[in-house]
Order: sequence, then structure tokens, then C-alpha cells
Amino acid sequence: MASMEAFEDHCWKDVIPEADMQLYRPYARQTFVGQKAALVAIDLYNVVYRGGPKAPYDLDQEYPNSCGIYAHNAIEPTKKLFSAARAAGLPVFYCTQDVRPNNRPEGAVSTKRRRLKPANPDDHGIYSEFAPLPEDVVIYKQRASIFQGTPFLSHLNLLGIQSLIICGESTSGCVRASAVDAYSNGFHVSIVEECCFDRVELSHKVNLFDLHHKYVDVMHVAEVIAHLDGLAGLLRTSAA
Repeated sequence: MASMEAFEDHCWKDVIPEADMQLYRPYARQTFVGQKAALVAIDLYNVVYRGGPKAPYDLDQEYPNSCGIYAHNAIEPTKKLFSAARAAGLPVFYCTQDVRPNNRPEGAVSTKRRRLKPANPDDHGIYSEFAPLPEDVVIYKQRASIFQGTPFLSHLNLLGIQSLIICGESTSGCVRASAVDAYSNGFHVSIVEECCFDRVELSHKVNLFDLHHKYVDVMHVAEVIAHLDGLAGLLRTSAA
């Protein structure tokens, strides 16, 4: 059994009162990356990087969907995660919004946020730092969860996937919805802390805290990469 100190050694320590963490003691456990995993990149699309590495508050007027500095801080750790996952032979799935014409009735949207300006056709293209490879799969979704109304679950079943490693945005929205659906569908879920982000840091931390205790294993990127490097080593040994 993991110690409480190790289990709570995450970004929320400065916002969650000690008394609340004690209240959640029954959830403490050993965290791990599960077997037969796939990497799932949630909504790493262009619009969340617009305006550069600035505070979202400063970008809001011109770039109301940008996650600013939080999105840009996650780029390097996420690139390392992608590299390790590919070296380990994991299937890689992306998701983004379905923006094709005539794709849904009025009101079928991810959240209840008002559309502040017309969408740019390029807004929901995958950001260039994470361009999909030919063997990767991109899921186009209309709701928050990658599972809702898409073929994602059938693809996972086809490949015999049992566990998901999740990165992307937003922690409180599409990451959370996808992670809860994944848990509810019987998958072991690992969320990579440094590779997820939100427009509001408090929301990011509180949602990671809640997900970690109830549904998923929130893990540091170094832990996940160490696991994936081990898998890559086994692949090299078996190929020799």
C-alpha cells in the first residue's frame, strides 16, 4: 500500500486542505500504468495554443479558447510522453471536435459555453508539435468524452486494449469526461499530470485531485516514461 505522502505528492497539495486529504485516506493505493495500454491525446488542437505562453486572462479578449501558458508548459513533457509511447509500440489515439458541416443538430455541443466568435476552420486541427503519424487514429467527437457517440470503444476492443494513458485538455472538461467514461467501461486509467492542462490552474488541480482518488491514477510524467522505457527495452530484446 502506498503511503499517504506518496499518494498525495501532486500539484494539488497547495490548494487542498490537509483535513480534506485525510478525509480521502480510504482511496490511497499503489498507482501504476496498466497492461496493454494505449496513449490517448485529448483535444491537443491549435486553438488552445493561440496567443503564445501568456496568462489566459491576458489572452481572453483575442483568444477566448486559449489555455496560454498552461498549454505551452505542457508541450515538452507531452512530446517526451509521445516519444516514449511510440518507442514502446503503444497505439496512439487523438481526439478533436467534429467541425464538418451538417454534422449535428443545434445544441449538440461539448459544454454550455456561449460561442464568442465564429470558429476558424483550423482551430481544431491537431497542433503541429503533436502531428499524427499515418498509423495513429484521430477520433472526431461532438461531446466532451472521446467515448460518447464515437467508434473509440470498438477500436480499443479490436486491439485488445485494457488500459489508457491520458494527456491533453481541459482537465476539468474533456479529459475528465473521457477518464470517467474510460473507468466506467472497465479500463485502468493513468492521467499524466504534467501533460494535462486547463484554462484555470485551480480547476486543473482540484479535478486532478478528485479524479485521482475516485477513478484514475494520476502519475508524474517521469514515472510513466520509466514504465514505457521498460516496455521499449523488452521490445528491443525480443527483436534481437
